[in-house]
Amino acid sequence: MLRVHFTGLDLARLRLAGDPDVLWETVLSLHRLRDKQGESIYGDWRTETRARLNSETRLLAPLVPPRGYFPDFLTPPEGALGLESGVQALRATPAERVHEELGRLSTVRTLPAWIRSLAEGDARAFGKLISALHAYHEAAIAPYWAHIQAQIEADRAVRGRALLDGGADALLSSLPPTMRWRAPVLEADYPVDRDLYLNGRGLLLVPSFFCRGNPVALQNPDLSPVLVYPARHASESTPPVATAPRSLGKLVGHTRSAVLGSIGGGCTTSELARRVGVSAASASQHAGVLREAGLVLTLRHGSAVLHTLTPLGAALLRGGHEVPVSGGRRRRSTAAPM
Repeated sequence: MLRVHFTGLDLARLRLAGDPDVLWETVLSLHRLRDKQGESIYGDWRTETRARLNSETRLLAPLVPPRGYFPDFLTPPEGALGLESGVQALRATPAERVHEELGRLSTVRTLPAWIRSLAEGDARAFGKLISALHAYHEAAIAPYWAHIQAQIEADRAVRGRALLDGGADALLSSLPPTMRWRAPVLEADYPVDRDLYLNGRGLLLVPSFFCRGNPVALQNPDLSPVLVYPARHASESTPPVATAPRSLGKLVGHTRSAVLGSIGGGCTTSELARRVGVSAASASQHAGVLREAGLVLTLRHGSAVLHTLTPLGAALLRGGHEVPVSGGRRRRSTAAPM
């Protein structure tokens, strides 16, 4: 079990990441690629991704084993700014830290020669790592980035609603069932027994599409505390690579446009009905058409449902037609203080 110990100052410094972190998603997706869990969510993704991959998984697998520890330097905070910023920060990791973290990995398994060279600071080995990450990302993450963003945004809407309704206590209580808020300690199912003392540094919560079951924390307690947790999934299937939806032709008329524009950062069906001035049944019907068109995601929140815009829906409102580029930023992604 993991126990995260909060002080009053830590609760004041609790933050929720503003965007999916491209390196966390890349690394955690390696777990999903090799396990058989969540077939209804990840099954199509596994099949399509394996067809695109070459030797990337074989190269990266020793760095990210199916269970247990993987080096913290693989997921620098700059990953929230996009792939290029993340890999630049990864490349800039001090040699002493790379050596130490890979040394911890080598105590439980034999590492291939190129990773041993990486531990010794070999620039060519670092280049091999960066190339493998780029290639794996292009096969496994980039084609699905719009969907990942939409799922994370929907999860953020649920957590944000909890925060508005009841503050930091409600936010921590809203986290997945594998995590339990028993003030002042957040307990989480975890492969080892561990205590993490925040000591006034606060905590960054990072929802992740590819995190499943247990949350993930950085191993080094001296790094800025991060807790990656499984985002809620709006559906039990991963859609194909984002394209212009066939049902986009249904989007005609003033009312439906008003519904799309009124969803904003997330709202329930009853709130949507009030904003647009229609009945709850009509608001639900319009939201359903928008959902079929890939413009809206819907998550259940208690006894209500919460609607949020997908990146495609937001782009349509802006008058554009582009889906956000993989690893890019739709807005300022520095985590907003709670």
